[in-house]
Amino acid sequence: MIELLSNAIQRVLTGLGRFSIMVGEVVRSLSTQRLSGRDVLNQLYFIGVKSQTVVLVTGAFTGMVLCAQTYFQFHKVKMDTATLAVVSVSMCGELGPVLTALMVAGRVGASMAAELGTMKVTEQIDALRTLATHPIDYLVVPRVVATMIAVPLLTAESITVGILSAYLVGVHLLQIDPGYSIVNMQRFTDHRDVLTGFLKSFVFGGIIATTGCYKGIHCGQGAEGVGHATTEAVVYASIAILMTNFFLTLLLTRLLALT
Repeated sequence: MIELLSNAIQRVLTGLGRFSIMVGEVVRSLSTQRLSGRDVLNQLYFIGVKSQTVVLVTGAFTGMVLCAQTYFQFHKVKMDTATLAVVSVSMCGELGPVLTALMVAGRVGASMAAELGTMKVTEQIDALRTLATHPIDYLVVPRVVATMIAVPLLTAESITVGILSAYLVGVHLLQIDPGYSIVNMQRFTDHRDVLTGFLKSFVFGGIIATTGCYKGIHCGQGAEGVGHATTEAVVYASIAILMTNFFLTLLLTRLLALT
């Protein structure tokens, strides 16, 4: 029992050490190497443009469900016009960035792990090293930069579509007064909520890319190793996003309260 526990702790610490080294190499590359704009644009197209459908659908139905559930509770205490304000604050600060990041992690994180994992098992990464090309500079950094740009933009789309969908459901289906609803949205939603959402999404983008690339580069041998790496990339990135969201909420709430 003790041996199993010690082995598990050793694996966790080894993984954290390797991950920290990779993150350090990414930071080193960003500060010392010239970034390939073409590679970043290619990744932006794959990460941003091709993820729009799932992100927009998620944002729309999240806004509609949140509007309906909030209305049914607020209607009991005659606070119908506060429904859209709750939706706006929730989408900007929490649901928008978190759900967008989870959707991108499921699609992009898995793809990165599978692509880099396949390159590793077919020894393409070793071939890059023999050509004096650092895999971090060529494979990881463009993906990290593109993801940290794309996720905030996708989050903005998700928030916008979510609030608009909630407005349509609230006003046209649930018969909420549009004038008072808009006034309450403006009253309770301020720049701090929007800034919180964008800062979170920026961090989440980094988590998604670094986790996916790490799992791909350090995957096991064969098709089974690539499959495990793909699954672990999504699971670990999702857990990290949810955990980080809690601490960022506490930190940003305190910091932005001072502004």
